[in-house]
Amino acid sequence: MHTPLIDLRDIRKAYGGHDTPLVEVLRGIDMRIHAGEFVAIVGASGSGKSTLMNILGCLDRPTSGEYRFAGENVAHLSSDELAWLRREAFGFVFQGYHLIPSASAQENVEMPAIYAGTPAAERHARASALLERLGLATRTGNRPHQLSGGQQQRVSIARALMNGGHIILADEPTGALDSHSGAEVMRLLDELASQGHVVILITHDREVAARAKRIIEIRDGLIISDSAADQPPTPVNRGALQAVDLRKRLSEGSEANGAWKGELLDAVQAAWRVMWINRFRTALTLLGIVIGVASVVVMLAVGEGSKRQVMAQMGAFGSNIIYLSGLSPNPRTPAGIVSLNDVAALKALPQVNMIMPVNGAEAGVRYGNVDHTSYVGGNDTHFPAIFNWPVVQGSYFTQADEDRAAAVAVIGKKVRDKLLKGIADPIGQYILIENVPFQVVGVLAEKGASSGEQDADDRIAVPYSAASIRLFGTQNPEYVVIAAADARKVKEAEAAIDQVMLRMHNGKRDYELTNNAAMIQAEARTQNTLSLMLGSIAAISLLVGGIGVMNIMLMTVRERTREIGIRMATGARQRDILRQFLTEAVMLSVVGGLTGIALALLVGGALVLAEVAVAFSLPAVLGAFSCALITGVVFGFMPARKAARLDPVTALTSE
Repeated sequence: MHTPLIDLRDIRKAYGGHDTPLVEVLRGIDMRIHAGEFVAIVGASGSGKSTLMNILGCLDRPTSGEYRFAGENVAHLSSDELAWLRREAFGFVFQGYHLIPSASAQENVEMPAIYAGTPAAERHARASALLERLGLATRTGNRPHQLSGGQQQRVSIARALMNGGHIILADEPTGALDSHSGAEVMRLLDELASQGHVVILITHDREVAARAKRIIEIRDGLIISDSAADQPPTPVNRGALQAVDLRKRLSEGSEANGAWKGELLDAVQAAWRVMWINRFRTALTLLGIVIGVASVVVMLAVGEGSKRQVMAQMGAFGSNIIYLSGLSPNPRTPAGIVSLNDVAALKALPQVNMIMPVNGAEAGVRYGNVDHTSYVGGNDTHFPAIFNWPVVQGSYFTQADEDRAAAVAVIGKKVRDKLLKGIADPIGQYILIENVPFQVVGVLAEKGASSGEQDADDRIAVPYSAASIRLFGTQNPEYVVIAAADARKVKEAEAAIDQVMLRMHNGKRDYELTNNAAMIQAEARTQNTLSLMLGSIAAISLLVGGIGVMNIMLMTVRERTREIGIRMATGARQRDILRQFLTEAVMLSVVGGLTGIALALLVGGALVLAEVAVAFSLPAVLGAFSCALITGVVFGFMPARKAARLDPVTALTSE
């Protein structure tokens, strides 16, 4: 005795219960269908025949009873194994065609093969061959709305045969067709039955049912007649699904190895089609992500630009510079004195690159009838190198000037603008410093001011000897500027200097060491905090964009519920549907992210033209784009999971 391919035992199906009335649609169905049979299940509307078809095709589960497919109890199969059965064993032909509106005829036919993991070239060739066989060779690129009813039904038959179609489940396949198209479809089903396919025809039309070799009549959820009740089972046709290897094929094939590549490409194409078809709605949804990404990138770029500007400004004063000055050990004692002997001792340290004593103070400066107060510092010839401060007009004073205490001066830009504003060439002009005439020999480049300090451009540099003899009357420096040999080892240089100074001052710490590095780091931390704050404010736009993604995805799931049912009927697993809609959410985020980056670059360019400090950094751009991507995944997950958990039958019958 052959094992039936389909064996139903006391199958019952009821809907409702709890707060709604219980409606029993199937009330104990017993049926056995063998390989190679052409069966018509006939009954009036409401008799339960469509519900029976859904159970036969593993789209729905019975409330009670036992369904064995090729000897295996379907109740024991996992959702992935049921999807494999729908993909490999069944092919559905629906009265309403159930084609995906946005996909072409070729793409609709290929769908089951995508979930089966069939290589692209093989699936394209097979789909083309099936469409050609069904007389649609010139219609492969047409979408469903560009096809007649009969042509759409032939596309659905081609789809049912894509993975072999061992069992064709045809639910009222001629119900929506004219007589000519209906006759064509029935001829196709006759041909398939003659080739060994099991054809199960669900119909209310007895003339259509008469084409089958076996007729089962159902009424009020019960089988009232079966023309094959006294006939022996049809022998197994070659090519029909064998019962003996079902378990092996289930265990090997339910994972559909390699399917993800085809599914991902299909998901991307489907996502792009949906976005393009609903481009106005998509544009509004993307607006939140675009603004969010652009805001984050621009805000971080402005913050980074401001930080770099400040850092560059402060770095111009030397990040490797250490300042040494006298300090009072306690309030009752005078400040210590740093002498030129200390300078000579420190100069010998290997950690010291350059050292320069500075003898300076605020002093009155005059040119003509213009008075000004500026900082006058006596320096040696190391000044331009140690401070990285070039002269833009004239030249710096020489060692010869230092040796003879020459009354020459190099002035800062602010002093030049204040005293010599109307003078075309300040070089050679004389200014009075504390009523001592000094000849201007050079003008320093503009430098600005570090945070919280006096403007550095309001400065005059004169030879140390001239300052000591002509202006201040003391040889001891006000402070000493030391350039560390390695900017990365300022702390080590400080420690070495500290040891020498303690020795020179007999263990008395009446001096103070400070450096720009700590100040620069503190300023950098402040700027980083500001950038983070700006970025956080802008990130709120990304959150709004994410909510927009979730909203459009929920709308998409609702609008495409029938498509989800079609995909499930052709073998898609829950994770396939999840991947499909997550891909669409990610696509939205990717497009929005890239557009946002492009917009940010345009805005950044405009800000640069407006002389705003802007500095785009790759980590910031990638970070904003990644946030957009993560936002799409996070906010797209719930709608995608909702889509994946839809009941196939409910999805297929949705409007």
